[in-house]
Amino acid sequence: MRVDTVWTNAKLLTSVPGAAPVAAGVVAAKDGRIAWAGSAADAPAFDTSQTADCQGRWITPALIDAHTHLIHMGSRAREFELRLQGASYEEIARAGGGIVSTMRATRAASVEQMVAAALPRLDQLLAEGLGTIEIKSGYGLDTQTELRMLRAARRLGEVRPVRVVTTFLGAHALPPEFAGNADGYIDLVCEEMLPAVAAEGLADAVDGFCEGIGFSPAQIERVFVKARELGLPVKLHAEQLSNLHGAALAARYGALSADHLEHLDSAGVAAMAQAGTVAMLLPGAYYFCRESHQPPVGLLREAGVPLAVATDCNPGTSPLTSLLLAMNMAATCFRLTVAECLAGVTRNAALALGLGAECGTLEVGKSCDLAVWTIADPAELVYRIGANPLHARVWSGQ
Repeated sequence: MRVDTVWTNAKLLTSVPGAAPVAAGVVAAKDGRIAWAGSAADAPAFDTSQTADCQGRWITPALIDAHTHLIHMGSRAREFELRLQGASYEEIARAGGGIVSTMRATRAASVEQMVAAALPRLDQLLAEGLGTIEIKSGYGLDTQTELRMLRAARRLGEVRPVRVVTTFLGAHALPPEFAGNADGYIDLVCEEMLPAVAAEGLADAVDGFCEGIGFSPAQIERVFVKARELGLPVKLHAEQLSNLHGAALAARYGALSADHLEHLDSAGVAAMAQAGTVAMLLPGAYYFCRESHQPPVGLLREAGVPLAVATDCNPGTSPLTSLLLAMNMAATCFRLTVAECLAGVTRNAALALGLGAECGTLEVGKSCDLAVWTIADPAELVYRIGANPLHARVWSGQ
């Protein structure tokens, strides 16, 4: 078999459902795709000029961060300090903080400035074996800034070897100029923002924040109807602070994922299971906000709902740029197993982005996105805190 590169002397965690680890494995790539992944004993003879000896290291699929707000300007570190001193969110917001402070800083930034600010965050994730990242808009809350955010996200995929998936999150919060007029703002989202985003091909999906401090299910449904009209899949921030049955609404529209889910009920679980909607767990926000109401992992597991894990990297509630730490948090806070954590940042994260046929497992035909780890056991990737055992990252065979 003629191939471009072969990785030999490796242990493989393929992330294929039901597949056992491969103790003596080989991965081969041709034209950026996996041409072989499996036991060295069963492998064909390879014709190649480039071989990498992994010296017994483990290979997994490159990691996938399927929920981030990576594009944002400014810092909310001072707010964090004020909260530690006892200030309430309302007090901080009245003083000009909260999401409005991020919105103002982001509105003032050019695409180039947004890219420059996001690159250090992206590079931290890449250094831990990232191959694919989802990036949302949602801090502009006006048409032109939302477009700039999505252009900046696309640009990141041009200046770094990484797959960037973009999500339009115009229905994230109510901007000050629409105070008391949420329906008017949703008019803007549906009638101006979404058509402009779709016309430029800037979004791969549409998201919203269904919550008492966000938007009602009826308002979110208007966004979903428009997204469907434009041919864009949907996802939803749902049941983070209360149960407005947003996950069930998302499932009715065939959502790729419902995210957060701390207050999800059994009816929402059943709706997600029937629709094939992925449960996106975000332990960084749970930890950072000192939440105590855990998502119903047991119910989701019993119903067969795929569990994904992401950083939710954002300036206000999860300033996290480590998927390895997110896995540890998911295991510690939500009691996910090691296998669930690893599937949550590989194959199930790919499903949450509609990329199950492209990446997330080591299978022939998929993009050759690999992470090579200097570890004795895959459990180390979830167990260690603050350690990064990445030896090499491969993206699209390179």
